[in-house]
Amino acid sequence: MENTITKKELNRVFWRSQLIQFSHNYERMQSLGTLYGLTPVLERLYKDRTKEEKVEAQRRHLEFFNSHPALVPFILGVSAALEENTEEDEKESVIAIKTSLMGPLAGLGDSLLNFTWFPIAGSIGASFAVDGNFLGPILMFVMINALYFPLKYYGVHLGYSKGRDLLTSSNGKKILDRVSTSANVLGVMVTGALIASIVNITLGLQYGSGETAINVQEMLDEVMPNLLPISITMLCLYLLKKWNGKHVVALIFTIIFSAIALSGLGILE
Repeated sequence: MENTITKKELNRVFWRSQLIQFSHNYERMQSLGTLYGLTPVLERLYKDRTKEEKVEAQRRHLEFFNSHPALVPFILGVSAALEENTEEDEKESVIAIKTSLMGPLAGLGDSLLNFTWFPIAGSIGASFAVDGNFLGPILMFVMINALYFPLKYYGVHLGYSKGRDLLTSSNGKKILDRVSTSANVLGVMVTGALIASIVNITLGLQYGSGETAINVQEMLDEVMPNLLPISITMLCLYLLKKWNGKHVVALIFTIIFSAIALSGLGILE
């Protein structure tokens, strides 16, 4: 097939993925970066297509997208395989798989890379810098990219090969459904873990004074630890569903100003 994706296009996707954060914006996050990364693939596949088909191919990859930069190349590889092996009337499945992978991989990347490898590399580099060794920041940079570069390079090629295997196998549709379901389950698990570790609400109320004082927060922790954080999270989720995602900004500022006011009154610590 004349317009089959080659290693050359995948390598170009890899190098372009280094710049995926350069066009980050608050409306669609990494959509411009992902389109830029996939452009060599789309140019290859749509080389002999009409202008309308080329425009539509670019348009569908301008939808909202946001994931961990080091793991985005894997998603781009999968997307390249989907673009190559699906008909025009099936292209919505490309975006469906692409968006179903972004959340779980973002959670994995944040927890394993940003919150684990990054601090390890930073602490080693900082220990050198504290001793006056100028190699500290250089060592940190080398350690981070010694992991990030292989992840990105092999991510593109692995994503493409596995994406093709899924689509060409007899059970490809079932496997894709399982991948999407597993990704959604993993995303829910990561989100639940983030709520427990990041959302923190502590009451400053107590009754009485001295050694006999009763601390309200300690009483709540004995009943159910993290009861207030999960309650606030569920309330926000309920309101977002009720309002169909509207008034998000108002909700954020309400929480911020309420926290400041309650902290000033001594109700929250």
